Amino acid sequence: MPGTLPRFPTMPAVLSSLPRGINPPSLPRGITMPSLPTLPSLPSMPRGVNMPSLPRGMSLPRPVDMSAVSQAPRRLLQDCCSVLDHQTPGGLCGCCWALRPRYKRLVDNIFPEDPEDGLVKANMEKLTFFALSAPEKLDRIAAYLSERLTRELNRHRYGYVCIAMEAMEQLLLACHCQSINLLVESFLSTLRLLLEADRPHLHILATNSFVKFANIEEDTPSYHRSYDFFVSRFSEMCHSEHQDLDVQNRIRVSGIRGLQGVVRKTVDDELQVNIWEPRHMEQIVPALLVNLQQHTHADSESPAEQTEVCFRELLGRAAYGHINNAIRPVLMHLDSHSLWEGRSFAVQCFQIIMYSIQSQHSHLVIQQLLGHLDANSRSPASVRAGIVEVLSEAAVIEATGSVGQSEKRTATTCASLPEVITRCVCAAGPTVLEVFNTLLRQLRQSVDYQLTGYYDNAGKRKTTSSEEKTLQDAVIKTIGSFANTLPIYQRSEVMLFIMGKIPVPGIYPALGSPNAGFEGSRMIQVMLLKSLFQVSERYESSNLLTALPSSFLEPLLSFTLMEDPEIRLLVLSILTSLIDRCHNAARLAAVSVMFDVSVLEVKEDRCSRQDNLFIRKHAQRLYRHVYLTCKEESSGRGHYRALITLLAVLSVELANEEVVVDLIRLVLALQELALSSQECLSVFNRCGVHAVCAAFINLLSQLGPPPPLHQHVTQVIERRQRDAPHLLPEDVFCDQPRLPEGELQIDESCLFVQSKICEALTGSSYSTHSERFNTPYTPQLTDEDRLSKRKSIGDVISLQIDMDPQYCPDAQQKPQTEQITFETLKNAIEDRGGVEEEERRKRMQLVEKFQTAPFEEIAAHCGARTSLLQTKLDQVFDLIIRPPPSPSGNSPPRSTPLYEMKFPDLCVY
Repeated sequence: MPGTLPRFPTMPAVLSSLPRGINPPSLPRGITMPSLPTLPSLPSMPRGVNMPSLPRGMSLPRPVDMSAVSQAPRRLLQDCCSVLDHQTPGGLCGCCWALRPRYKRLVDNIFPEDPEDGLVKANMEKLTFFALSAPEKLDRIAAYLSERLTRELNRHRYGYVCIAMEAMEQLLLACHCQSINLLVESFLSTLRLLLEADRPHLHILATNSFVKFANIEEDTPSYHRSYDFFVSRFSEMCHSEHQDLDVQNRIRVSGIRGLQGVVRKTVDDELQVNIWEPRHMEQIVPALLVNLQQHTHADSESPAEQTEVCFRELLGRAAYGHINNAIRPVLMHLDSHSLWEGRSFAVQCFQIIMYSIQSQHSHLVIQQLLGHLDANSRSPASVRAGIVEVLSEAAVIEATGSVGQSEKRTATTCASLPEVITRCVCAAGPTVLEVFNTLLRQLRQSVDYQLTGYYDNAGKRKTTSSEEKTLQDAVIKTIGSFANTLPIYQRSEVMLFIMGKIPVPGIYPALGSPNAGFEGSRMIQVMLLKSLFQVSERYESSNLLTALPSSFLEPLLSFTLMEDPEIRLLVLSILTSLIDRCHNAARLAAVSVMFDVSVLEVKEDRCSRQDNLFIRKHAQRLYRHVYLTCKEESSGRGHYRALITLLAVLSVELANEEVVVDLIRLVLALQELALSSQECLSVFNRCGVHAVCAAFINLLSQLGPPPPLHQHVTQVIERRQRDAPHLLPEDVFCDQPRLPEGELQIDESCLFVQSKICEALTGSSYSTHSERFNTPYTPQLTDEDRLSKRKSIGDVISLQIDMDPQYCPDAQQKPQTEQITFETLKNAIEDRGGVEEEERRKRMQLVEKFQTAPFEEIAAHCGARTSLLQTKLDQVFDLIIRPPPSPSGNSPPRSTPLYEMKFPDLCVY
């Protein structure tokens, strides 16, 4: 009847109206389904009687939507299932879908009959409009959505799970109000459920939703939100070991994107969890580094590519106080997985770090690496070499002054390493000298390990010389990398600092350990001079007085007197690099008698005032050491070439009339040295000195002297080419020099004549200094010789003889004199070689004893001689202060010596 209301169907009718294939859930044994009550039907109206009309302004309630009535059986079944799933029933209103709250009906309407149809967009728009109109209902909507998602998840109906997550995402994106925090709590709890499931696609679904949520900028703060679970779970996903490689890569990429979302969400919000705490960084950083090692794909969706993007963003957001917490897990990861030895990954990792962090924080990374290098001083040489190489690369990146912000590492202007290291003095970073002190300490330890064969004190862990040499080369390269980024004035300080660390007998203390001995000191000298050469290679200064002060030049030149040829060669290279300001050394290295000066960058202006002061102050010292270097028997082809280059650079940089005349005098003195029969020089050494003279004076004659000088030089060289090619560089300094057999005989026509040189200079500006040729050049022996190794050994021998009581005759014993006869002189001449060899052997033993003997033994030995010396001094003092005898024969009372008098405290001296 049209006037009657429809009856609610009974339970049997509902069950019979279910779609095919859907069976109702079974009830436990002993429990029956209660019958549903039926509503009484309204009586029908008699025929002809109409329904009375309502007053104006009043209307009947809106009739129930038939579509809702048609869905009543399904809603009732869902309500019954909620009872069986231990859900809280909605009471009488829960049984009647039409009487349920509106937000629940709106949420239910977004789910289609078939989950493959996806979210019902029209109904989703209604739900969104309702949420925006009534924001106070957001918490209920989110709670109900979470309830529906949990129910579908427990039933493994993953299609509806995806629909529920999509609905929550749209609500999050649409609702920017103060009540969004209520929605977020339910959203995060739902994500936890998905991440705790054992389905990879659910993990990916939850991660994508979290990333969308992380990109939302919230208007209101949250005081009680926590992301600890997400940090741990996303980090665990980054370590996924799924059997399927594609699934594994997708899980890892999702974990990386999830960590990136956590960082974005928390790094700028002070009220959120501090993501820079060590407990979080120790989870995030290793998870990223594990994926950074694996290059399984080349596309942008591979774990390695996604990791680099995330790692760069993480480091780019790090503030000053967060750098150490971010770098420390990197060092721990490289240590625990032995990744320093491969070097390539460690270098790649720190390249990302240095390009990503803010430029003003770069010195903190350098500080961390230096501290880590000290902490690994007892590690294998390969590990130490890897750390040093990373340190060198970090210094190079700092010097470029660029910061990479994208995949292409777009360069932007920032502070350079000199500014950064300078700020370290005021900040917490390392100072300049601390950096070099740490590196030099590594060199010293490496020498000790190389000599002992072990890199620990217990003598259980062996090392090899090749591994230690690799480390030493890396340290020397790093020293050069750091120094070349410093300003000029700081490079001078660094060179002085390194020079102070070089062990020189009698001047500077030995840098090596007491067990290293002479060989250890020699190795340290070589390596520190190599480090000094690395610093001086790119040193550019307009003032040689600043580049070569007396405090640096004097100890440096003293090494030209050392017996070790490698040390002398390094000193010559260092001097050449510091004096060569026009960068002509590379062209002059291959100088020959046919060399043309026009290819050089010769200074057009005269020498500056500072250059003149330098040459007047240090020229004679330089000439002297060049002369003494040519007298060394151990000098080889490299030494003579280095001498030619040094003299040529000196002429090009500091050429004036006085300097040219002095250099010509030096050449004539070297020629006389090679001709002298008093010097114990081999044929090769004599030919080498003549070749140095020929090459250098040919270059010098083209730098300004009048043409007659060059004509004389050319005539001599042409004569040598015909009759004595072994006196020219081309034949002497080759791989197989052609030397004459027997003693060297030289014709006078193959020599440079002093009289002809003076005649060639007559009438020019050089003639004012030509009178200097009348005085042959003779190097003067100075106190500087004490710095050499052989002179220091002589000092030690004389000291030893003075301290030994057997060499100290009694005061009353008369000195013994020996008669010198012809036989004595003959025996001395015949046995001179054997005696010198024996003395040399004794000197070496004595020096080694003083270097290796315990300090107590040396102190006791010296103490006995000290007491004897004090006794002799007392006797001398008594004789000096003793008064003359009295004429009366009575000696006056002895006065108190001045050195024994006790003066009052307030006495004015």
